[in-house]
Amino acid sequence: MQRTEAELAQVLHTGPFHLALRTAFSVRGLPLQRVQHHLAHRGVKVGVTSLSYWQQGARRPQRAESLRAVGALEEVLELPRNSLLRLLGDGDSPTASERPATRSHRSVREASGAVERLLDALESPADGGLHTVGHQERVRIGAGRELRRRDSQQVVRAHRDGIDRYLAVYRGDPGCDPARVEVVARENCRTGRVRRDRRSGVLVAELLFDTRLQVGQTYLFGYGFDDGTGGPCGEYVRGFGSGGGQYVLQVRFDEAALPVRCRRFAQTTAGAPRGDRTDLALTGRHRTVHLVEQGVRPGLVGIDWDWE
Repeated sequence: MQRTEAELAQVLHTGPFHLALRTAFSVRGLPLQRVQHHLAHRGVKVGVTSLSYWQQGARRPQRAESLRAVGALEEVLELPRNSLLRLLGDGDSPTASERPATRSHRSVREASGAVERLLDALESPADGGLHTVGHQERVRIGAGRELRRRDSQQVVRAHRDGIDRYLAVYRGDPGCDPARVEVVARENCRTGRVRRDRRSGVLVAELLFDTRLQVGQTYLFGYGFDDGTGGPCGEYVRGFGSGGGQYVLQVRFDEAALPVRCRRFAQTTAGAPRGDRTDLALTGRHRTVHLVEQGVRPGLVGIDWDWE
């Protein structure tokens, strides 16, 4: 739907950033490839993938070169100076980092930048072409309190013809060596290219479907990451750039490393206070806790725990 100048002026005042950017694209009638072309003429290199994720709220420009690109976008889109940059200072959208455990804002920014670079290196489609219908994750914590394994089973629906892959993002805990993290294609997929960033502990894996989906088709596949290289883990967090679908998370603890308390929590952004905190009971011999989110909303949700 074509937006109006009045709507653009309003959202530039109120935010959030991704909605303001998406509205500006609509009002100016510029496709992302054309925007990228205008930016290149100004000496600014940014991928169509990044532009798409910025306008969806799935990722947030944070690196110095990304912020420079936002300043150039204000020129290309004929917007008041600093109108978009100002919204980035408000902490209005979730980071795309899958696992922003308790880390400094600097490390979160570094991980987001690493994800952006790795996705661009894998030539990620502008929007991935897939919506998640349901996602179930199982996380195993080892005897040394480390994240030992993360398994995922996911159901997606194509909203563009010809989609035959999914890019999965993994971020290890501090101390993680992504070169030693193993990607395992468990069901209805196989591992393609894998890209790693050692400094941030980020890994992006290409999972190939061996079939090309048409619009409306669903696909179920399973995959995992075997880790165990990081330090003690105190939480597992999942970030959602958009809403919809069901999300189930289960955390299983080794019998030699049982926490004294577990809680479910939610956040609107990585830097926001944690709300909706609920104590979770650790089941007896199974040593697990879980949460179920119906119709997830943009933001972050997860489970944290206290060690003795």
